[in-house]
This record gives sequence, structure tokens and C-alpha cells, in this order.
Amino acid sequence: MDNYQIADFFSLLGKLMDIHAENSFKAKSYAIAAFNIEKLPMQLSDTPKEKIFGIKGIGESTGKKIIELLDTGKLTALDEIITKTPPGVIEMLNIKGIGPKKISTIWKEMEIESIGELLYACQENRLKLYKGFGEKTQQNIIETIEFYLNNQGTYLYPQVEIVVPQVTAYLEKMFSPENVFITGSYKRQLEIIEELEYLVNSSNEIIKPKFETANPPQLIEEQPTSLLYKLHNGLKLRLYTGEGNIPGRLFLTTGSTAFTEGFTREFPEVAINKRSGTDDSSIFTSAGIPYIPACLRETPAIIEWAKKGTLPALIQPGDIKGIIHSHSNWSDGSNTIEEMANAAIAEGLEYLVISDHSKSAFYAQGLSEEKVAAQHRYIDELNAKLGSFKIFKSIESDILYDGNLDYSNSILSTFDLVIASVHSNLKMTEEKAMQRLLTAIENPYTTILGHMTGRLLLSRKGYPVDHRKIIDACAANHVVIELNAHPSRLDIDWRHIDHALKKNVLLSIDPDAHTIDGFNDTRYGVLAAQKAGVTREQNLSSMGLREFEAFLQNRRGLKGIK
Repeated sequence: MDNYQIADFFSLLGKLMDIHAENSFKAKSYAIAAFNIEKLPMQLSDTPKEKIFGIKGIGESTGKKIIELLDTGKLTALDEIITKTPPGVIEMLNIKGIGPKKISTIWKEMEIESIGELLYACQENRLKLYKGFGEKTQQNIIETIEFYLNNQGTYLYPQVEIVVPQVTAYLEKMFSPENVFITGSYKRQLEIIEELEYLVNSSNEIIKPKFETANPPQLIEEQPTSLLYKLHNGLKLRLYTGEGNIPGRLFLTTGSTAFTEGFTREFPEVAINKRSGTDDSSIFTSAGIPYIPACLRETPAIIEWAKKGTLPALIQPGDIKGIIHSHSNWSDGSNTIEEMANAAIAEGLEYLVISDHSKSAFYAQGLSEEKVAAQHRYIDELNAKLGSFKIFKSIESDILYDGNLDYSNSILSTFDLVIASVHSNLKMTEEKAMQRLLTAIENPYTTILGHMTGRLLLSRKGYPVDHRKIIDACAANHVVIELNAHPSRLDIDWRHIDHALKKNVLLSIDPDAHTIDGFNDTRYGVLAAQKAGVTREQNLSSMGLREFEAFLQNRRGLKGIK
């Protein structure tokens, strides 16, 4: 073990002690020791142990720890503090611009335990509410985290979507448009992308030299029918190579393995090879079934739908008629309610549901009862001058630890609709999570269950729930289930939506927008809903204004609310 490695141990120990707010004198002494060890002219591993204590800047405590490291390769004090620290908190030390003191605030006061959660909090303007975190600091953290995450190798769908036009144009320039086809997980609209996949109608021998530029991407895998590159931005690019049979190769690379294997078992007589053309529609024609869109090619179950002629007319982004679940600058949003309404009108939408955070969300400037009343008066004033467009009064009410919502029924009754969500004490057993959610669902004022599991993709798994029981409870209590369209959430997971559709539970594709630009996230919710076979009729935010008003009125009648 060389001096640099030893110094790293002490540096990390000092930083973690600062994060835990433990003995600031010791933490500083370990940081100084790390600095001094790096500057030593000789290697500590070559120094007689008894002489280590005499080195300037190394006291008895540090000397003993150096000897422990040299003898065992471990540092007990560091191991102990690591076990008390969430891995995501330690990972934050890789983000420039936030030192141990700020990380301590992020973890202890904001209850954030991963880099992904931190990025999400920044995007919701949460950090600038705390001492030492201004607008500039928050923006710098966003940029640094995005750069850091872009080098981790796994991406959210929108992150890949940004680069697809550039990559496609580059490949088409090299091989001509008629020889380049996007395929794989991106084409299937998966929420997490590990590889961006293309079919290129050319051989490895022709393709490889074209990538040997002055600053070439890294070739990390070569197979007879594929090449895998790592681009400079960290994204992996897989090229399925070979010549001819474009329809067959597109079919086999677009669908999941389970889907394609299920298809070949069901239709063994359909030849996949030796086909001409530039798409795979002829394969479905040969099987005598309707074309199955790429987004639905995940499991063999969809093949039965196609055989019966019951493939759904999938919901489209243009089917969204209103923005449900949005935050204004009354809580942690960036825009005024009027600005948000005008932006929605400009997009041709018919209504806006303002659902700022409730009073328990102090970190998000949640609305007190007095602020609720003031906001409602303001919305009335705006509606009086907005003509046919309407702003609805809503709230994202926190589900407390006992499952109750954080306002009295008299306050809840003043809203047009209530979105009930969990935001605190996320570390729960399934039993506790279910108790909280089921209690909230049974509250007569709960209209929509918000982001069911609290997950953040690539950052936080979310609390465990029994999806079927939650869906059954929503069906019994006439509660809509949100498909939170923020690309870091997409919660409820599309894989569980099928049961909701069978139980006739409405979904609500909502952007959870904290800025006007956030309205656009509804599209990602639609893409996820398409994977579950959702139609516009099964989505609340696809209702026009009059239909939406009638739905709310009818639901109040069902729940006995005046």
C-alpha cells in the first residue's frame, strides 16, 4: 500500500466524520494527516514502524492507524463509519461543489440518500430553501450530477432521446438512410436504457474502419453479427451487422427475447429469414395477425390479444387534454399560477390542476390552511378572466405515518380534487407501507393516489407494496391511480397497469410539473402507458373539460361529499 492509498483512507475518514458531525477536531486532524502523507518523500510501507510516530504531522493516533493499514489493509474506524452511512451519501463526495458539511445537511435535514434523489430535489427547487444553498449552487450541482451520471453507463429514456437524432444522422451519413434502423430497448420505449441499438445493413469489415476517426469511440465487444461501442458521452452503442433480411433481423432485435421466442413457438411456419423490405410488418401479415407495435413486444401475452383482434388503440400524446398534478411558486414550483395557465392555454389544453404541496411538506413550502384559502381566492380571480379554460383547486396532500392526510376534512372538502402521496419516512416494511396507503385510499377525499411507490429510477427503489391489493382498494374506493410521468418516477410501473385496467381503475397521466417545461413530461407518461396497452378512455387527463368536471361531480356523489 503506497502513500496515496493510505492518504485516501484518512481523507475519506475525515470527510465521513464531518458528514456525521462527529468530533470536528479529529476530522480535521485526519484531513491534515492525509495531506501530509501525500507529501512525504519516502514510502510509509518502507519505513520502520517505530519511526512512523516521529514523522512530522503524524501523531500517536494517526500512527497507530497507519500501522493497522499496513498490517491488515483495513482501517477499523473507517469501516465502522461506512456501515453507518448510506452508500449514496458516500457517493455524493464525487460531486464537485458539495463538501461534507453540505452533504450532512442534504442527508440529515433533507433526508436525501442518493445522487439521483439529490438531482430530483434540485429540479424541484428544494435545495435553495436551505441555508448555504442558493440558486447558483443548486444549478451547479445539477450540471455536475448530470455530467457524473452520464458517465455511469445506464440512462433514463429522455437522456438517450436527446442524442438519438445526432447518432442517427451520423450513422445515416456513413451508411445512407436506407441502411440504418433503430431497434431494441429504445424502440420499445423502455424507461431505462443500457444500450442504444441500431441495425446497420453492412458487414463488420466495412463498418469498423469508418469508426476509426481521429477521436474514435471505444470498441468494447465484437461478435460476428454485432459491434458494441462506447461513445465519448459514456453511452453504449450496439450495431447489429450483416447484409440482407432487414425485416427478419429487425423483428428479432426489436422484441424482447420472451416475445420473439413466444412468437416463433406460436407461428413455427412463419419464416423469419430471407425476407425483403425495410420493416418487419410482413412477418405479422404472414402470421395472419395485426401488426404489434414495438412498445408492446415485451411478453408473449400480447400475441393472444393480436390473434383475437383485440389490440388496443393506444393512447397518444395528443390525447392529453389537461395538466393534472402541477406545482406553482406558492410551494416549490418556479412559475406563477397565471403563467402556468397561459402556457397550458398556448398548448391547446383545456384545464390545469394546481396541486401544490401540503402543510407537512415544510421543505417545499407547503401550504398552511391560511395559504390554501388565499390560493383559492386567487384561483377564483384567475378563472373569472380565463374564459373557457379552467384552473382546478387541488393539493398534493401528504400521507402521514398513520395513513391520515395532513388536513382536516373541512379543509380537504374545499378542494376540487385531492392527490394523496407519501413524501416522508420512505424506509418502510411492506406491512407499514400498505397500512399507510390503504388508509389514505379509504379517505373519502382522496381522488388520486400519487406516485404509488415513491421510487426514483436509477436512484431509489421505492417502498415495497402489494400492487394488486393497492389496485383492488382503489377500485373499491373509486380512487384514480397516478402514472407519474416525470421520467425519474414513471410510477405506477407500467408492468402493473394491466391489473388496474382489468379492475376498471382509471389512470391519470400527470407530469408532476414544477416548471412550465415540466408539462412536456406527460409525453413520457404516455410512452409508458402505451407499453401497458392503455387507451385514451382509460386515462383521466385525456378527459375534456366538461367530461372532467362531470367526473369530479359524479365521484363526489359516489363518496357522499357535498
